[in-house]
Amino acid sequence: MASFWLNFFCAALLLFQGASGAQTSPDASRTVTPRQAGQLNLGEYGVVIEPDARLIVMMAALEAAGFDPEPNAPAPFRATVRRDLAGLDPDLRARLRRFYQRHELPSPATLAEQAARYVSLALVLGGPPGFDSPERTEDLPAAVLEILDFAPLLREFYQRSNIAENMPNYLRAHRAAADQLRPSTAEMVRFILSYLHTRPVTETVERVPVSPQPGKEGKEKDKRAGPAFTLRARPRRFHVIPDLLAAPGTINFRVIADDYYAIIPYNTDPVSSELRRAYLQFVIDPLVVRFNRDIAARRDALKQLIDARPNANNAPAPDLFFAVARSLVVAADARMSELLKLAALQQELGQRYKRAATVAEQQTIREEAERRRAAIEDETTMQLAEAYERGAVLAFYFMERLRGIETSGFDIANFFSDMIASFDPQREARRPAEYRAARERVAARRAETVRASDAETTETARRATLIKNLAEIDELLRLRNYVAAEARLKQMLKEHPDEPRIYFALAQAASLSAEDATDEEVLAERLNRALENYRSAVKRALPERDAALLSRAHTAMGRILAFLERDAEALREFEAAIKLGQVVGGAYQEALAARDNLLAKKKSAAP
Repeated sequence: MASFWLNFFCAALLLFQGASGAQTSPDASRTVTPRQAGQLNLGEYGVVIEPDARLIVMMAALEAAGFDPEPNAPAPFRATVRRDLAGLDPDLRARLRRFYQRHELPSPATLAEQAARYVSLALVLGGPPGFDSPERTEDLPAAVLEILDFAPLLREFYQRSNIAENMPNYLRAHRAAADQLRPSTAEMVRFILSYLHTRPVTETVERVPVSPQPGKEGKEKDKRAGPAFTLRARPRRFHVIPDLLAAPGTINFRVIADDYYAIIPYNTDPVSSELRRAYLQFVIDPLVVRFNRDIAARRDALKQLIDARPNANNAPAPDLFFAVARSLVVAADARMSELLKLAALQQELGQRYKRAATVAEQQTIREEAERRRAAIEDETTMQLAEAYERGAVLAFYFMERLRGIETSGFDIANFFSDMIASFDPQREARRPAEYRAARERVAARRAETVRASDAETTETARRATLIKNLAEIDELLRLRNYVAAEARLKQMLKEHPDEPRIYFALAQAASLSAEDATDEEVLAERLNRALENYRSAVKRALPERDAALLSRAHTAMGRILAFLERDAEALREFEAAIKLGQVVGGAYQEALAARDNLLAKKKSAAP
């Protein structure tokens, strides 16, 4: 148990370091310092948060083509665009729609998946008004090539709609969304760079040939000297782009040459594992390129692992370098998620532990902490296992190495070559056998969650029906149809035998019907039946949920008992209602007045 709390302490310590900056390292220029963390300039870390006019036009064109992820309650910006496009030429709209429908992905593709190819196309085209196609289309993914002919339609849409004149307003709305994304994105960047103790590579340098220039001795000398090269730097950027017309809830991630694009839909929380993994890839990809020779030297071992992984026949084998990069991204993301969950668990249970009044309560909290910590670790194992089977065959290995170096304060790059050289393919091949039990536990917990959710959904539907039926009973009581009301309530008790509101309604029916009684025996029988049902309602009610019902039931019983001249019992009921306080929908004032009247009556009757 002591090791559990020690792990908690380490998690909290690491998160504190992540929030305030990295420790001192041999290469301080490569870490996020505390001063930088407080005033994070995202541009220094390759991050650009701004709208993209190409994407805005593309998504507006898709709206005109029939892309409709919010048919019932469109977000404000989508509603604005739809109004602006109301006068679009019907022939152009029809051609946009035909193209979109002709190239729809087969079911069960989601709307986000339908739009993803058009997002990719927008990012490889030139800007408006030309939307020029790239010179080398053979490098484009097959999915983008399939819809490349949408570019001329996009150009025509821009020229013939009113989107150009509306673009300043559209950009203004997207810039406002970008401003909302900035703080959380900065926290994400700070967390990742502090955890890895590194800085991202924000430019790449390449050798490019230079056209030969004739020297004094003519072209022959230049020819003998061979081709000339020069160095050229290109910026690497991580673009966070708000998209107010995207399908809600799905972050789109694209890599095009040195540009990484994370497209964030409207009302989507950017503090998510998806965005974190995207930025991790931006940081880690250059690391893999830098150590490509070390990776190539382990080619046979990596290929052996990739070919031997479970379900290898059902999925294409990934490129070796991609497998290494993906493994480190998944491992870092899983470890950071685990640390955040453990820190949250520590905060929650730590407060409860301090408030615990007895040793037994403290022991219960410790046992709960151990169970939940084990469940968090199982979820981490599940995440790594799924990635392993998709080709990230070093995910478990990198996770173990990260745990060992995460508090060292040294740049992850200092360890990368050794990590690649040190993994044992036979050891990594045993991972599936080792994670099988954890996967089974996670699957069982998830199945239980689904069952509980289904049960909750069923119960919600039952409660909705109950409320509807009780409303109909109230109408019967208003019409003084007490016999029909009581018959329906008794039928409802068969389905809801412990529902206090049914007993309360039965008591009301009996009490109201007593007002019509002319025979004293009938009157007494109905009032006693009302008392019995009110008591049944009180017995089954929960104070935290049914406070108003309890207040009204005690007050109603007090009135009946006072009418039956059982004053001592009546006072107890009034006091019970008053003790509940002024709950919403209760009968506090009525109970207070009835008690005072009863006390005054007793006082005046005293000799």
